[in-house]
Amino acid sequence: MLKEDCFFLGTIVGKYSFKGELLAKLDADQPDSYLNIQSILVDTPQGLVPYFINRSRLHKSSLLRIKFEGVDSESEAEALLKKDLFLPLEMLPPLSGNQFYYHELTGFYAIDQFDSPIGTVKTVNDSGPQPLFVIDADGTEILIPVHDNFIHHLDRKEKKIHLNLPEGLLDIFK
Repeated sequence: MLKEDCFFLGTIVGKYSFKGELLAKLDADQPDSYLNIQSILVDTPQGLVPYFINRSRLHKSSLLRIKFEGVDSESEAEALLKKDLFLPLEMLPPLSGNQFYYHELTGFYAIDQFDSPIGTVKTVNDSGPQPLFVIDADGTEILIPVHDNFIHHLDRKEKKIHLNLPEGLLDIFK
């Protein structure tokens, strides 16, 4: 499976026991929704490798304590430290209303509060302190902060995102 077909779930941050158990910090609002998964993809130098899960449970509410099949010693667990974890995109819980996953907005058409077209969402850049919509407006790249106050309405059927932007924000790109 390719990374493009998956979403980042978290990172293995520590060992829990001498029997190969690991602790993973999940990048999820509701970590408990991932307690019953049967397998997970681990990012290795060879690519994404599936690992089957014997058991998992929450540890101190924010970490997932995982026991993988075939990882039965401290040294085997050590080899997995700092590895990123992924799951297929179809395992994401569905969202509704103005809630969205960044990847699903690619290709959406952005419209401002005056029903004026802005452009097409190319991606969401979340590498900085503030995620940004990266919008292509006829060859001009427009960056708009992803903020709940700016998102007026998300129309999944029409693939449109209606934004309520502060006065003058778009002017800096002209």
